[in-house]
Amino acid sequence: MLDTTTFITRLKTILNHHELSSASFADLIDVQRSSISHLLNGRNKPSLEFIMKINDTFKEVDLQWLLYGEGEYPKKNLDKKSNECSNIKVVTRPIQKKEVERIVIFYTDGTFKNYEEQ
Repeated sequence: MLDTTTFITRLKTILNHHELSSASFADLIDVQRSSISHLLNGRNKPSLEFIMKINDTFKEVDLQWLLYGEGEYPKKNLDKKSNECSNIKVVTRPIQKKEVERIVIFYTDGTFKNYEEQ
């Protein structure tokens, strides 16, 4: 039987290995972003279709490792050509530094206090 908790750990290993956000991972395997979020938060269990999409997209993922933690990741016995995931497109966006512009506190009596950075 599939242990969802350890499956999620292995899924996070794949994300970290490829330096992917959950959103970009969802785009790569062609599933809704919310389904990744629900899975990572333990609300849903992975479907067979979801598992097969991972297996089809990431050739270095051993299905036994993904499902049961048996074997190794990434697979060592791939030749160079099959190890290249030609269907993986990583889209990077420039990191924008965010700064707090203001904080507004609303009170139950309808008043508020506005704090702005000087």
